[in-house]
Amino acid sequence: MASVRFTVTPTKAEDLPGLSDTSPDLSSRSGARVRFGSRESVNRSDPLSETSGGVTTVATAAGGGAETPEHSSTEQGDGNSKISSVYINNTHGVDDDDFYDRNLALFEEEMDTRPKVSSLLSRLANYTNLTQGAKEHEEAESIGEKKKASKSPQMGTFMGVYLPCLQNIFGVILFLRLTWVVGTAGILQALCIVFICCCCTMLTAISMSAIATNGVVPAGGSYFMISRSLGPEFGGAVGLCFYLGTTFAGALYILGAVEILVVYIAPKAAIFEGEGAAMLNNMRIYGTIFLLLMSLLVFVGVKYVNKLASIFLACVIVSIISIYVGALVSAFKEPHFPVCMLGNRTINSHDVADDQCRKTVMTTFLWKHFCQGPELNASCDEYFKANNFTEITGIPGLASGIIAENLWSSYLSKGDVLEKRSLSSSHISHPTSAHHPYVFSDITTSFTLLVGIFFPSVTGIMAGSNRSGDLKDAQRSIPIGTILAILTTSLVYLSNVVLFGACIEGVVLRDKFGDSVKGNLVVGTLAWPSPWVIVIGSFFSTCGAGLQSLTGAPRLLQAIAKDNIIPFLRVFGHGKANGEPTWALLLTALIAELGILIASLDLVAPILTMFFLMCYLFVNLACALQTLLRTPNWRPRFSYYHWTLSFLGMTICLALMFISSWYYAIVAMVIAGMIYKYIEYHGAEKEWGDGIRGLSLSAARYALLRLEEGPPHTKNWRPQVLVLLKLDEDAHVKSPRLLTFASQLKAGKGLTIVGTVVSGNFLQSYGEALAAEQTLKHLMDKERVKGFCQCIVAQKPREGISHMIQSSGLGGMKPNTVVMGWPHAWRQSDDPQTWKTFINTVRVTTAAHLALLVPKNISLFPSNSELCTEGYIDVWWIVHDGGMLMLLPFLLRQHKVWRKCAMRIFTVAQMEDNSIQMKKDLATFLYHLRIEADVEVVEMHDSDISAYTYERTLMMEQRSQMLRQMRLSKSDREREVSLIGEGRVASLKVETQEAGSRDEVRKSLFVCLHRAASGGGSSEHHRRVQMTWTKEKTSQYRATHSGCSTPEGFRDMLSIRPDHSNVRRMHTAVKLNEVIVNKSHDARLVLLNMPGPPRNPDGDENYMEFLEVLTEGLERVLLVRGGGSEVITIYS
Repeated sequence: MASVRFTVTPTKAEDLPGLSDTSPDLSSRSGARVRFGSRESVNRSDPLSETSGGVTTVATAAGGGAETPEHSSTEQGDGNSKISSVYINNTHGVDDDDFYDRNLALFEEEMDTRPKVSSLLSRLANYTNLTQGAKEHEEAESIGEKKKASKSPQMGTFMGVYLPCLQNIFGVILFLRLTWVVGTAGILQALCIVFICCCCTMLTAISMSAIATNGVVPAGGSYFMISRSLGPEFGGAVGLCFYLGTTFAGALYILGAVEILVVYIAPKAAIFEGEGAAMLNNMRIYGTIFLLLMSLLVFVGVKYVNKLASIFLACVIVSIISIYVGALVSAFKEPHFPVCMLGNRTINSHDVADDQCRKTVMTTFLWKHFCQGPELNASCDEYFKANNFTEITGIPGLASGIIAENLWSSYLSKGDVLEKRSLSSSHISHPTSAHHPYVFSDITTSFTLLVGIFFPSVTGIMAGSNRSGDLKDAQRSIPIGTILAILTTSLVYLSNVVLFGACIEGVVLRDKFGDSVKGNLVVGTLAWPSPWVIVIGSFFSTCGAGLQSLTGAPRLLQAIAKDNIIPFLRVFGHGKANGEPTWALLLTALIAELGILIASLDLVAPILTMFFLMCYLFVNLACALQTLLRTPNWRPRFSYYHWTLSFLGMTICLALMFISSWYYAIVAMVIAGMIYKYIEYHGAEKEWGDGIRGLSLSAARYALLRLEEGPPHTKNWRPQVLVLLKLDEDAHVKSPRLLTFASQLKAGKGLTIVGTVVSGNFLQSYGEALAAEQTLKHLMDKERVKGFCQCIVAQKPREGISHMIQSSGLGGMKPNTVVMGWPHAWRQSDDPQTWKTFINTVRVTTAAHLALLVPKNISLFPSNSELCTEGYIDVWWIVHDGGMLMLLPFLLRQHKVWRKCAMRIFTVAQMEDNSIQMKKDLATFLYHLRIEADVEVVEMHDSDISAYTYERTLMMEQRSQMLRQMRLSKSDREREVSLIGEGRVASLKVETQEAGSRDEVRKSLFVCLHRAASGGGSSEHHRRVQMTWTKEKTSQYRATHSGCSTPEGFRDMLSIRPDHSNVRRMHTAVKLNEVIVNKSHDARLVLLNMPGPPRNPDGDENYMEFLEVLTEGLERVLLVRGGGSEVITIYS
């Protein structure tokens, strides 16, 4: 027989004729041409291939090679090609929509839920980086939708990561504040500040590179990484902090641009003349104008911002190069920037001409400010008279040796005059006046303040990860480009610190606004060929950085809003038709305006520092967590990371937060904490496979293993509740108040498992089980119960409940208490399985040493909104079973529903007991238990068994006997019939007739039994009690039963004598019930010891009757059965 060759040539499904774009079965798979033929077949064109939708079938014999028409045929139908071949037996009539999966027929039944590998790889190969948050990126690749032809990203490491990071890192601080930082802190401390900040960003970049290379990061960058690594709560909190940081960065850059404009480019453009408050008002007005213009430009189109980005970057690079060239030139030729000094104090030389820095001319600008008149004998300032004016070189140059003076710090307080320590001056201590033309310090400086002001100049390391959608190989480009950019900027900052300290005079470095050098930008005095290179370059670079911030921040907010983790931000996920975040831009502009209203670059910078440091802290935390947890999905392509580096980066971030401004750090943490808790309680549930979920799993595993080490101590005992609920035919919970009661008992603490049993076979009833589980979850959410739900499918409910009690929980977190409902109307029920299941559950919980709580008349229990403003919770402590009766009222009173109820404890004394001493001992016991309750001892005297008790027992036994006679089921009769031989046909007929007469007897007995159960009429039946017996009802029962048409055997049964043990039990139940009703008829809740079921199952029905008698006439009863262990102790 010839072998068959499969030749598969990939093609697109859209290219196949007859396939519509909306066909879900074929468009999701990569199409293929399949050629069937023998190994000896030759390649030749076949006209059939042009009309069969790209599928060609060639069948040749092994020896001949001739094609026969009957061996190959094509069937056309529904626009698709169907091919039948001699090699394929299609006698089963399988309707294949395509022919491509026939070589995978073994897996054809799984194709709907498990796609082919080729389909999966095709989808991954066509992956497009969507805007983060527009949809869940996993769901965005819908199988059936036709992908638009998108241009593949082509940006490399240099253009896509390195240059954008440089542009974002170099900013306003480098040009406006770095010289001031060097002059104030000194070269050594300035190097320390720069080094710490650069180490922080480098360690963060290493952690970020590990996260960014651990899979595909859609456009959205840092927010996506943090949220998917730390979960929606941390992701939302840190994402909003990062958004606020980016927004305030925009305000910082705008303020920097306004400062350059108003102070250095066009001082005459100032609206308010003067310094201090006037300058702040100028910053506010011009800052608001700049913000409006920039926001308008961003609103019109981001493409214009991106086109200008390269121009702004060129300005930054040219400005930095001019600094280095100017430093080298200064070694050979000093720039002419004289500084006028009076003694060792620096003079503000804005209005001082070059030849006027002396005392000889009485009409000079300086004489007018220090003396009260132009005369030689005019009264002048003492310091002015004692010291002479001198001029020093503002830029001594690289070879001057000025570096020795600038090594050490010179921190100043607000209002101090800038002084050169190496110059001599008189020691006359005369206070300076604000009207003297000195250069003053505008703020009080310290090391921590300088850290907060400088740190924004090293931010911007996320620019590469934010552009991951445009990168050709993001997993290679992001680590290399980001780390190289940080190394470059760190080298520039460190070298600039040394160059500034080696080339510029110390008093000029400490002069923030260049007042001593005629209002020039200090860093501009060093630039070559002109200070204007730096002024113009820094102005455009700050404008560009502001535009980038106003572009990135709204998109970040839109990504958070579209993730739908913070409900109140949902409106900011909408925008223009092209996706531009209009509403997010509006909010960003309003927040940036708050920063501009602060109007001081030195005050806005620490705010910015806090938010960025918090973001970097959590990036390091995410990497460290993922590394330590060793989650299977943690496989970064970037391998040069370690959890110790991440923890070191996290520690540095935290330290810098409190070093720069401890109160800002606390405020930022409080904001992040509030957002975290808000998302936790009100945010949408998200499962992103995050590290916090993995940490929770590890912590849970560790805690469970610790709990397994030994049984819990009595002091740690708390009810871990398993609530058994029953569902009706429509999958609705029959007694939802059971869960309400459990929530009141737990008050949100401890373990709660809500379980139910679905009758049937698991394979057929799996869908019903899922529906039942959803019903339970919905009810738990409605009742605000924190816990788990469990649904078991079993053939019989009693078996399912037994399995649930055995298997619920894990390790030390297994339930120790079972809450189940009382079988309502069990006497009137046609099916005895309801109360039999109840008793079987009591036995199972006893065997498992679990406590059991059975609320009776559960529909009368209060809901969570019905508060008990007064009343009592009565405890009837008859037997001691571990102290459950003492502990339960205390737990209930922790809930708002029962909080105002007082507690009363009753105990029963027999004739031989000393009731007075019992009361004292019980009060002492409660005192040691720290439980406040009223104590009462009830004496029960021995008394003869009343006629009512005897009659009640008799009725109970008669009813039980009748039910036993009726329990010959239909299946039992059929089993008897099947045992009769074929030769006994006549006897078979007799048996059948007897069976029919037996059915009639069963019906008549059931009528009599129902009458007995109902007490002769429904009008006498109390609404809260299952059955209430009186002597009148007993006589009425006899009268109604006298007319029952029963066989002779059953009439004999009515004359039986009751069992003596049953009479004694009934006597106890009746007497106790009388006492309880007498004392607790007005109680809000009665807690009562639940007696155990009989060892002999034949007395099960009598047991139910005893419980009914015991609880008659009580509105709300909680039957309590302990688990056999102590749950309360007097010891601390």
